[in-house]
Amino acid sequence: MEQAHSLLLNEEACSQLREHQRAEFVFEWLSFLKKLLPATDRADVKKNQKRLVEQLTTVLTGSPGPPTRLLLAQCLALVYRVGDSLTSSLTVDRCNDIIRSKDDSPSFLPTRLAAVACLGVLYEQLGRLLINSFKESVANLLKATKSSEVRVAAHQYILKGLGVSAVSCHRDIYKAARTCLTDRSMAVRCAAAKCLLELQREAVFLWSTELENVATLCFRAFEGSNYDVRVGISKLLGTLLASALEPRQAIAPRPGSKRNSLKEVMELLSSGFLRGGAGFLRASGDMLKGISSVSRDVRVGITQTCVVFVSILGGAWLETHFSCLLSLLMEWVSHARATQYPADAVSCRCCASFILRATLGTLLGEKAQIAAAKEICQLISKQKRVVDAALHEGNMEARVSPADVAASQHVLVCALLELGSLLQDLSSTAAPLLLDTSIGMLDTVISVLLHPSASARLAAAWCLRCVAVGMPAQVAVLLDRCAERLNALKSCPEAVAGYSAAIAALLGAVQLCPLGISHSKGKVVMTLAEDLLRSAAQNSRISIQRTQGGWLLLSALFTLGPTVMEQHLPRLLLLWKCAFPLSVKDVENELRRGDSFTWQVTLEGRAGALCAMKSLVVHCKDLLTDDVISRLRPLLSCAVALLNQLPSIIKSYGNQIKNAATVFRLRVYEILTMLQPKTYEGNFGTVLKQLLNDLTGPEITACAELNLLPSLCYSQDLALLVPLIDSLVTAHFIFNLIVFSVCGTLEYDPFTIFEKAQEVPTPLPPASALTAAAVQLFGVIFPHLGIQQKAQILEQFCEFVRHLKGARQQTVQIHVAAAFCCTLKCLASSRRELGSEEVQRPALSLLLGALEGSNPLLRCMASEGLSRLVQVLNDPNFTVSITLMSFDKLKTARDAITRTGHALALSAVYRYLSGISSPQYLSACVGVLFTLSQDSTSPEVQMWALHALSMVVDLAGPLYHSHLEASFTLVLRLLLSTPHTHVEVQQSLGRCLNALITSMGPDLQGAHTYLPINTLTSCLVGCAVMQDIQDCLVQAQAISCLQQLHMFAPCFVNLASLVPSLCINLCSSYLSLRRAVVACLRQLAQREAVEVSEHAVALVKEEQLFKIIEVGLEGALFSLLDRESDPRLCRDIQETLVHMMSSAAESNLAHWLKLCKDVLSASADSAAAAAVETQQEEDGDRYDDSSAFHAKSESSGPFNNLRWSTRVFSMECVCRIIAQCENGDLAHFNMALAQEQRLHESADYVVLHLADLIRMAFMAATDHSDQLRLAGLQTLLVIIRKFSNVPEPEFPGHVILEQYQANVGAALRPAFHVDAPPNVTAKACQVCSAWIASGVISDLRRVHQLLASSLAKVQVGRDVTSQLYNESTFTMETLAVLKAWAEVYITAVQGSRQRESPGSHLQQQSDEAGTADPAGAGLLKLVQTDLATLSRLWLAALQDHALLTLPSQYSSQLPSTGGSFYTAEMVEQARPHYYSAWATILHATALWLNSTGFIIVDEGPANLSRPVTPTSMGQSTSLSSVKSPEDVNTDRLHLILGISVEFLCSPHSGDQMENISSCLQALQALLEVPWPRSKVGNDQALSVELLSVLHRLIVTRESPSIQLAVLELVRQIVCAAQEHVKEKRHSAEVDDGAAEKETVPEFGEGRDTGGLVPGKSLVFGALELCLCTLVRKLPQLSPKLAGSPTGRGGQTCFLSNTDCRLVTSALAILSELPSICSPEGSVSVLPTVLYLLLGVLREAVKGSVGAESGQLVPGILQALRTVLTSPMSRAEKSRGAWTELLRCALHTLLESWHSGMDEVTTLTSLTIFLLYASAEVTTVEPLQTRCIQAFRDSLESKDPVVSRESYQMLVSLFQGPALVARPFILALGGRLVSQLEEVEKSHPQGPAELQAVQDAIRALEALVFAADETHRPQLVAVLLPILISLLLDENALASAPAASRSLHESALRDLMRIGPQHSTVFKALMASSPHMKARLEAAVKGNQESVNTKAQAPRVISKNTPSIQLKINFL
Repeated sequence: MEQAHSLLLNEEACSQLREHQRAEFVFEWLSFLKKLLPATDRADVKKNQKRLVEQLTTVLTGSPGPPTRLLLAQCLALVYRVGDSLTSSLTVDRCNDIIRSKDDSPSFLPTRLAAVACLGVLYEQLGRLLINSFKESVANLLKATKSSEVRVAAHQYILKGLGVSAVSCHRDIYKAARTCLTDRSMAVRCAAAKCLLELQREAVFLWSTELENVATLCFRAFEGSNYDVRVGISKLLGTLLASALEPRQAIAPRPGSKRNSLKEVMELLSSGFLRGGAGFLRASGDMLKGISSVSRDVRVGITQTCVVFVSILGGAWLETHFSCLLSLLMEWVSHARATQYPADAVSCRCCASFILRATLGTLLGEKAQIAAAKEICQLISKQKRVVDAALHEGNMEARVSPADVAASQHVLVCALLELGSLLQDLSSTAAPLLLDTSIGMLDTVISVLLHPSASARLAAAWCLRCVAVGMPAQVAVLLDRCAERLNALKSCPEAVAGYSAAIAALLGAVQLCPLGISHSKGKVVMTLAEDLLRSAAQNSRISIQRTQGGWLLLSALFTLGPTVMEQHLPRLLLLWKCAFPLSVKDVENELRRGDSFTWQVTLEGRAGALCAMKSLVVHCKDLLTDDVISRLRPLLSCAVALLNQLPSIIKSYGNQIKNAATVFRLRVYEILTMLQPKTYEGNFGTVLKQLLNDLTGPEITACAELNLLPSLCYSQDLALLVPLIDSLVTAHFIFNLIVFSVCGTLEYDPFTIFEKAQEVPTPLPPASALTAAAVQLFGVIFPHLGIQQKAQILEQFCEFVRHLKGARQQTVQIHVAAAFCCTLKCLASSRRELGSEEVQRPALSLLLGALEGSNPLLRCMASEGLSRLVQVLNDPNFTVSITLMSFDKLKTARDAITRTGHALALSAVYRYLSGISSPQYLSACVGVLFTLSQDSTSPEVQMWALHALSMVVDLAGPLYHSHLEASFTLVLRLLLSTPHTHVEVQQSLGRCLNALITSMGPDLQGAHTYLPINTLTSCLVGCAVMQDIQDCLVQAQAISCLQQLHMFAPCFVNLASLVPSLCINLCSSYLSLRRAVVACLRQLAQREAVEVSEHAVALVKEEQLFKIIEVGLEGALFSLLDRESDPRLCRDIQETLVHMMSSAAESNLAHWLKLCKDVLSASADSAAAAAVETQQEEDGDRYDDSSAFHAKSESSGPFNNLRWSTRVFSMECVCRIIAQCENGDLAHFNMALAQEQRLHESADYVVLHLADLIRMAFMAATDHSDQLRLAGLQTLLVIIRKFSNVPEPEFPGHVILEQYQANVGAALRPAFHVDAPPNVTAKACQVCSAWIASGVISDLRRVHQLLASSLAKVQVGRDVTSQLYNESTFTMETLAVLKAWAEVYITAVQGSRQRESPGSHLQQQSDEAGTADPAGAGLLKLVQTDLATLSRLWLAALQDHALLTLPSQYSSQLPSTGGSFYTAEMVEQARPHYYSAWATILHATALWLNSTGFIIVDEGPANLSRPVTPTSMGQSTSLSSVKSPEDVNTDRLHLILGISVEFLCSPHSGDQMENISSCLQALQALLEVPWPRSKVGNDQALSVELLSVLHRLIVTRESPSIQLAVLELVRQIVCAAQEHVKEKRHSAEVDDGAAEKETVPEFGEGRDTGGLVPGKSLVFGALELCLCTLVRKLPQLSPKLAGSPTGRGGQTCFLSNTDCRLVTSALAILSELPSICSPEGSVSVLPTVLYLLLGVLREAVKGSVGAESGQLVPGILQALRTVLTSPMSRAEKSRGAWTELLRCALHTLLESWHSGMDEVTTLTSLTIFLLYASAEVTTVEPLQTRCIQAFRDSLESKDPVVSRESYQMLVSLFQGPALVARPFILALGGRLVSQLEEVEKSHPQGPAELQAVQDAIRALEALVFAADETHRPQLVAVLLPILISLLLDENALASAPAASRSLHESALRDLMRIGPQHSTVFKALMASSPHMKARLEAAVKGNQESVNTKAQAPRVISKNTPSIQLKINFL
């Protein structure tokens, strides 16, 4: 195919190809040529133009296929546009000659069609260049056969190219198109509509003088049309009507002519809607006969026309003229011709509702929608007044006929349903509308509940439900109001029916309201319902209404869930019992009693009771216990028994109770379907008899196949039948009106009004619903029958089908086949068996009969049934026999029905058997389907065969690879040859291509693909062909194919061409196409978001599609998201935007933030600015695909009138952007750094947009919409958390958020308003606490006041507040408030502690950030005022939480009335709220207890309206249960400990790091206080349990902060145990009687034996935990791990700063352990402690712990010192063992001495041993000698640092105990003296050496003073000469280095100090050594002179200073 990529066709390569390849080659060349020509140099084109035109003409005359024709025409036109256009007329003449040709053979037709296409495109592209020949061409086309859509389309292109120049032919073209508009061929009709649409641009007469004629023509064209025709004609007619109303060009005035008014246009539409497209005579005749002549096709077409008409005129026009449109629609639905039959009335209402939804819902902004809602409300009010006047007996002047009252119901239904939809969409933004007293909306709607018509009452009830869903605060208000009115008007039938329906609808709304309603409302409704049922028999006039109303309320009540209904169940069981006879015998006795009316009431009551049972099963399955089922079973038996009696009852009392009997049967079937069949297996016989009668009986009149079969078909097979079901904006509407032809409406089943649905339910008529229910029940029961019974029933079914004829036979066949397919589905899902051969035979016969049925839907269902049958039987022989049968049928059959059915069966057989695994079967199957798919005589067979082939490809998987190339060839050949009129074949080809790509996809992945290059090329060419086809589904499949290709092999997909095509289709009117586009964009955005955006912008610039270039593709997606209502599409759009944001937001921050800001700013207030319409776009088709990126140009911003949901998503996007920046550059959250980096590079940072972020959050948080308020508060929370610590560079000491304090305060204030919903207040509390805790606020009082007001609201309690919402919302709000206060209190306490610890790191940080201001200090004071109340509330909340966390087996221990903040019924709903708040509250409570020191102060009543703290908290006022302070404290301690331990043990706490941290901090705060510490210390079991929990925590959590907190807590527990042991020892010493030997071991673990029991020993637990910590950080400590690869035995194990802290914490705990043991226990522990200590020390001195080890050593040495000074080392019982073990430790330390280690650390540890261990340890040999040798070696060190440290150690040793110091003095004194004497010869050269000499002098001095008084003079005599020797003479001093001078001065000071102390020795020495004396005197003299010089220096300076001092500081 690469050879096709050239300017000229490679004829040589083309001629070598086979025929089908040649067509593909030519198509590929033309595709390439189309892209190449615009980019080619004009000269090159001219050079090759002659040859190129010849080649193109050759293709033209070579019978090209449909896709090639259009490409050929476009290329020819491009050649003349780019090259020389003079010879274009020759080509036009050539085309005209071909069209005029007399050759009518089928082989010449493609050439003629190609010539027509070329002619059209040439005129379109070259326009006026061909003006001379256009008349001839048009005439030529008009003379040609008029049945071809291509010829009509050619006129469209000619008109497009010539514009106004073609005016002379406009009339002729109009006449030709007019006849084509009603052609039999749908494709011709479509082409004619497009042609006329093009014509109307210039031909003014179409929308002026001819408007009425064209409209009538269009109405006729709608008759019998398909969807595409309706779309085309509605676009034409809508455009004409809009042009007539608002002309785009001036019309020359003619006498008597006037401009069309809106009224005339409306009348034109009305005539079509009410009278259809028929002529006068026929319409008159129909009227005389009394029949409706308007088909539903026409009405649907006019409906679409109306939508197009209004859409063209735009939102501003609609806003102005809405009242006219509304009155028109209401006239339609109330007209006698439209409401003659109930079905017509329902369909007309559907049409009107659709128009209102499609216009109001999409074109208007929120403000305009509110105005429209007011208009609708006024209409409702007006209609209600009309009805009231008619019903008012005394009003004779009203003259309102009963017909008017009947008509008003349809008006009211439409108006109320639209009003409900508007209010539901507007949500809380419509709240002002309800408060507007001028319209009294709620009063108006509620007044309709009294309307005489049931449909109007139900519509009003649904409208109230919509109000409740949109504004949840109204649910309780409306419920109360309706309940009150129902009580007051019990005697009015309409009131009972209306208000009970309204209450049921409102209860249904609760399912969609997260905040719910109060539990008490359920009790009110229950009482109402009970009252209605009990009083039903009192007044026969309202018996039916009361019965229906009562059961409707009870059915709706079950939607509140099992927690509400549990307590009402006994009363309900009683009511059910009363509704049915006591036994089956009583059912028979009933027949003898009653009349028609009583039976109607009875049947209604029992149907209602059964519906309530169904509601119980659906909504409260948990309540359906065995006991309840056993009590319902006899009632169901009675109901089933009554089924037998119904025919005789109907016979006795006539048809007036027939409807009630049908509804009763329906309810019986529904409830039986939902229950387990074993519940009613005794009634199978009766039920089956009734089912067979309903499925096959003589009473069946109509077939409900379209409601029945689709659910039983395979979902993908439905594409064969209703290809557009899923692809329309109008999907639901068209599906019901045209395809299903049965319209549902609420009055058919009022019990659906409480279903959980956003859209109004459309239940089917009872008869249709009964058939569907019978099919479902048969499927449930049949598997449970015996073999004989099964066979008998199936044989009976087959007999019925065989013997019946005509329509009845088809109906019965559909019913029985559906019932059996439902059975097979149930068998497959329950894995039960069908039965033996005798059941299989009739089963197969039944399915094969259906497979060859005339109904295509039946054939689809039969194929699915066959696949299920094969699955259920799971017999390979049976499967093979089925396939062979189908093969035989396909070989012999010639009719399309048999061939389509069996082709589909071949693809379905292996569907549920893990796919096709037999190559032979696959080959045979593929061969047959290939043959069928090429049968061009029957497009239907082609479609089914290709669809079956796509299924086979999916099922075969990798096995299909051998057929891939042939399949691609087939698909491409068919794509290139199938006429565009056979759209269904093209759709099947698209599905087939998609399946083939999926099959070969895995082979495309990786660097090398083994597929033939032809296969890939065929695939791409196929996609290109499909993209050029006009059908939306085919285009969607093309996009889907390219998406699949991109997923497997992105390199094969050219984004430069794909992305523009996606963008153009983004605003298609077809849902399926938009879905495909967005799904593809979502996938592309995951990988190449930036490239996609760039290609989209390139398209914008090139095509100028976008009026607002700056918003790009992202802006288009936001606009699309706002318009869409399809949930799947909206989700895909959001995901696409998120992917694009994650790729590009950080690099293009300003653009994304501006986009979000524009979306947020596009509120409803800008609706008035929408007056600027897109008139500029008239040059292009305003409904063409090129309108993808069109937008209105308005000054208010790029977006207009966006919905609240879109704005909520924009706020979520802002939060995502901030979160994304968090992982990026540090400058995003550092203003100074951001400003600096922005100077050097063009980068952008989020901190620079902080003002915009705050503004957006403020706008959202103060909006009318509650959802947007929540999103705004969440954004505010994110901003506070991320930016609170960012300093302000311009004002040092301040943070950047300080300037926004007013904005944040203003954003928070509305959320604390008394009317704010609880979820908004709860979120605001969270923001408030974060804002206070951030430390930004300078004036705390304002924000504190908000929190204080919420606390006051909480204190009032749930009993006082108005019950607008569920009780769990009180829990949510209360806990949110308490959590917020807890966070503030924690912040205040932590802040005060930081201030109290001077010089802390945090304090320095806060000083820098400017947060350590007096306001911070005042925070604790502010909280203190409410602390008494808060502490009680916190404790109450904690106890609630503790009770709620109990396992389910302890649920009986929960308080029967509930807790402090939850009710017993709302336990499950309350749990999540407690779970989110408890940890913070626990921490705050612990801090409060810490601050009080567990001293209970009587704080007084604390302003509580009720005691919130339960009895166990010690706050009860009951005298009998008053607890002592000790008991209260113990309860509080155990509460906190219990909650903490339970949570820390929980396996679900994996991601709750914050909660774990809060728990640990709370426990730490507790253990800081002596009283709880003593409690923990006294209770060893508790301590051990805590340690085991902490051990598990440290093993399972890697967070360093958690591990540090755990170790700190362990230290506190060990300290508590230490204190306990010390206290016991002290009391034993004080108490003389405690000196007995047996009591001594009690003081400490280990007792007499020294044994520590794992699991019971605190010491052992602490050892385990410390060992775990140490070994994880230093695996070398473990002998097992030291040599293993994971142990990193020989490697350096780098420890971070945190790791060092962990290790030192663990060592500190270890060192304390011996002190809590008994003497024997300490001996058991000591070896482990010493081993670990010395092991860590060894690693530290080896230098194997990394650079941070400097932080580790002090901790090690401190721990060593603690161990050595332990009291156990001197205890009588353990002293010997300790001495021995410490000697071993010292030996180990000395043994580890080697070169390369850290000598200083080792020497320090040695010194600690010598100083702090007892002399018995260190004075033994050979240890003492080795210690001395170690010091001697270090004194010899050449490293001055080591020498210095050695001398310092010697100072400590010489000053130590005499027994230890003496040997060292004797051994090292002489060496010390000699080293000092050598200093005179080699003076120190640097600071280190100087320090070493000075330390040596200190050591010698220490030695002197350590000696006895008697020997000291001799030693002084040694010291003084050494000091004098260090003095320099005057000459040497001047030139000496700094170190020598410093040494000189230091020696002189020492001499001056020591000399006077030992004057005798000093004088004797001076006398005996004149030389020394002279040297000393010279030094003293020199020193005196330098002192004098320094003293004079200031005086010299002072002479130069001014005599007058300027005073600067005047304070």
